[in-house]
Amino acid sequence: MSALAGGVFGADSPQDDNVELRRLVDELGRRSYDAGLGRRGLPEQLDGDLWRNLTDTGLARLTSTPDMGAGPEELAIALYGVARHAGAVPLAETDALAGWLGRQAGIELPDGPLTVAIADADADGGRVTGTAQAVPWARACAAVLLAVNGRDGLRVGVLDVTPDSMREKHNLAGEPRDDIAFDVAADRLHTVDPTLGVELQRRGAWARCVQIVGALDAAAALSVQHTRERIQFGRPLSAFQSVQQTLAGMAGDIERARAAAAFAVDAAAAHGFDSRYTDHAVTVAKVSVGRVVGPVTTAAHQLHGAIGVTREHPLWLFTLRAQSWAGDYGSTVHFARRLGRLALTADDPWDLVTGDLT
Repeated sequence: MSALAGGVFGADSPQDDNVELRRLVDELGRRSYDAGLGRRGLPEQLDGDLWRNLTDTGLARLTSTPDMGAGPEELAIALYGVARHAGAVPLAETDALAGWLGRQAGIELPDGPLTVAIADADADGGRVTGTAQAVPWARACAAVLLAVNGRDGLRVGVLDVTPDSMREKHNLAGEPRDDIAFDVAADRLHTVDPTLGVELQRRGAWARCVQIVGALDAAAALSVQHTRERIQFGRPLSAFQSVQQTLAGMAGDIERARAAAAFAVDAAAAHGFDSRYTDHAVTVAKVSVGRVVGPVTTAAHQLHGAIGVTREHPLWLFTLRAQSWAGDYGSTVHFARRLGRLALTADDPWDLVTGDLT
């Protein structure tokens, strides 16, 4: 069963080996979502209760803790479930990115939420200086792991963040995306294999695809509920053919995104994130998922009418997240161009279409 199962039009399967994990994540996410109704705003604040629950259950560092025995499939279930309930926590940043990169670089990281600041810079006079832009959740994290790309490869180290070095910003959904200026002695950074930087970006793109599917499923569920409950001209909106067609179109777009994201999850589970199979699958997923975000979020707001654009209604928690995440770790256009280059350089483009990269 797909790790991303559970959409509004889906059904539970008795063959779901991860049913207990799925239920646990859903319970924690739903509890957080219900507690925050009517109190969410811009910018977002870290949900401390949700983070403590994720930590206590082992979900906060599911794959970056060796003895957990979890892999991409379990991580995808956690990311999807938290995103479907608009959880205000840096789960992807802590587990899939900072936790993993810290282990690869041999850096011991503190407990608590983590994030990664990615930047381009070169050592000058024994110091590495620059600015990491739009760092997710930096102001709320116990540690910020700096990943600097330069002519001499990738350097990694824990960044000392001060109020003077940080400029607080946020994305459309209000999630923290802070700019951090850094000036670090080069010998404080660990030089690691440059391919880890490529994998880091791939992991980030993969995680965002999974999270977007969760957000779109939530938007679809709200749209179905609203059209069933809203009475117009003596009958519910869902009884009108045009509304039914819009809902069907949303479902088709979301299922296309789910199939592509599930392809990327399966590739990572089977081959690891450092595989060219996963690279291909994530590229496909980023393009497919990114292209449906606009149509699905537009349809959701159209179906809700005026209430859907108010801060009081929860729809924005999901549509603005999906729109913001679509541009993280590479835009849809960037990955579409990359996919085109892969097709042009393939011995047989049909192999690329079928995923046969042998």
